[in-house]
Amino acid sequence: MRLIVDAHEDLAWNNLAFERDYTRSVAETRKSEENSDIPFNNDNTMIGWPEYQQARVAVVFSTLFVAPIRRKLGDWDNQTYGDIKEAHQRYRQQLDVYHRLVDNHPARFRLIQDGASLKNHLDDWKEDGETHPVGLVILMEGAEGVQNPAELEFWWEKGVRIIGPAWAGTRFCGGTQEPGPLTDEGRALLNGMAELGFTLDLSHMDELAARQALDEYPGPIIASHATCAALLPEFPGNRLLKDDIIRGIMERNGTIGLVPMLPFLKHDWKKTDGRQGLNMDPLLTNHIDHICQMAGDSNHVGLGTDFDGGFGLESAPADLDSIADLANLAGILESRGYSNQDVDAILGGNWLHHLQENLPG
Repeated sequence: MRLIVDAHEDLAWNNLAFERDYTRSVAETRKSEENSDIPFNNDNTMIGWPEYQQARVAVVFSTLFVAPIRRKLGDWDNQTYGDIKEAHQRYRQQLDVYHRLVDNHPARFRLIQDGASLKNHLDDWKEDGETHPVGLVILMEGAEGVQNPAELEFWWEKGVRIIGPAWAGTRFCGGTQEPGPLTDEGRALLNGMAELGFTLDLSHMDELAARQALDEYPGPIIASHATCAALLPEFPGNRLLKDDIIRGIMERNGTIGLVPMLPFLKHDWKKTDGRQGLNMDPLLTNHIDHICQMAGDSNHVGLGTDFDGGFGLESAPADLDSIADLANLAGILESRGYSNQDVDAILGGNWLHHLQENLPG
């Protein structure tokens, strides 16, 4: 049963920043926004519920994402925080978005919090039927919403299962464009996460902090959305994954989600360049190949699109009009010699295995 799992989508952020309604189709959302500033600020959407169904996107790692006010994206950006208390409030608001989504649309979305709910969800997808609910696994991107380690239990009870301690730098560690190691508060956070069974997401962590976490964190480790630094040696900053970090994730039996975003696939690309001729193959498939060659198998790579997370149609490869087109990656990989088993693993099987191994119960 070939299913797609997308390990990174900022659905709640988009809902609160732009009032995007992901029960609608991509075409409906684009039509409703065509006379607004939203496409200028965040590109045209890539995500809609009918498109999930077309591509058989069964599970999404749905994020809680709030930026520090120093990294505010524009006057329109209402998802920022000035202090820890405000961060907590913003993250709570986004968490409520997901709970309302599943409560109001149970036939379309459901929360995945444990092994039993995952099994029931996948059994549902095995049933005949035109549509199936999309499962949401909640991922906290940047952990400033956690006011202290004791509060981790609250977030766990509310369904959060994955935490990345950084987006920008936080009091826990350095982050994108803001280098720095794990702090004492960061180590206390990781200790609390390990006790409860959280998965640690290294995405956005500074290289030094990521290496320290690989050495020190005893629980499951992933990178939900990144690409390979070795293929983009001129890429500025600390956002992409160096090979030693990729190896460390593999050694911990982790998975790396790749981002089909042109700036992460072609270091000198600018939006004014357009998308013509820039396709998933070879831009994305080269990163898949790189990880598979390092691993000697296809068991450590997946997708983490980050669709609508600050970019959309205008910044995606030319053969991606929406998330529905991710299904076309199967034929592309097969043409490059990947077996059916390999393709199943890359499109979703590796992420499902991670969840089956690490969700409680």
